[in-house]
Amino acid sequence: MEGTARVFAGEFSQSTLLVPAEDPGNPGWVVTPGGAWCRQMYLAGALTEVMETGDMLHCRIADPTGAFDIVVSSRNAALAGALRKVPVPSFVGVMGQARIYQRRGLVSLSVRPDHIHVVDRAARDKLVLTTAEYTLRRLEQMDRAVKGECTDTRILRAYRHYSVAPGTLNDLVRMTESAVTGVRSQQGGTPPDSPPDARAVVMEVMQGSAGPRGIAVEEIIEVLARQGIAKEAVLAAIEALILDDECYQPQKGYVRPL
Repeated sequence: MEGTARVFAGEFSQSTLLVPAEDPGNPGWVVTPGGAWCRQMYLAGALTEVMETGDMLHCRIADPTGAFDIVVSSRNAALAGALRKVPVPSFVGVMGQARIYQRRGLVSLSVRPDHIHVVDRAARDKLVLTTAEYTLRRLEQMDRAVKGECTDTRILRAYRHYSVAPGTLNDLVRMTESAVTGVRSQQGGTPPDSPPDARAVVMEVMQGSAGPRGIAVEEIIEVLARQGIAKEAVLAAIEALILDDECYQPQKGYVRPL
């Protein structure tokens, strides 16, 4: 029975390899630089955007490493209707199919969902930690491939296509560690680079003043300056809150609480 892939958006978005299925009636696999073979996927993150274009709904679901593009055909009336009712932002879980399209040298990646459901932060955090575990296991195998010690044909297929080098692996490991650190800092305390008072006050200002498009970062800086909190501390706090999925950027220069 085919397993369900768990992969971070930051890795999935770098994919350029499609391996066709043996049965022409089935979709192929999107293979990532870290060796994940993605056909059926499960992911969880913050739904930050829903946009209707023609007969398609285009959504973005952000995890700590980037964002997935989710595409729903309005012909799937039940799923499209349910998705329109989900508040933005919300944490959601998605079960779906990986898709890759390559035209004129451009690569387009998306996930076509079969199910979407609202989840809480604890479920999102658990998925991040599970995905990190799966990712690090794959990267250990890819490291063996780099050293010429791997016999896993799927890992070797990815290794050869992407010409994986130690630097590639290091980048993916750092990405994974950053995702885990963000979750654990949220669960167990505030990162040392972001003063607790700055984080708390920034969240208070955002929650009390954010309109439909959020609140301007410059406005937050001005408000906290009156309370003796330096601009650098405010920016560090905002960066940490974004990393921890406490807030997001609906547009450049603005933030809004999740």
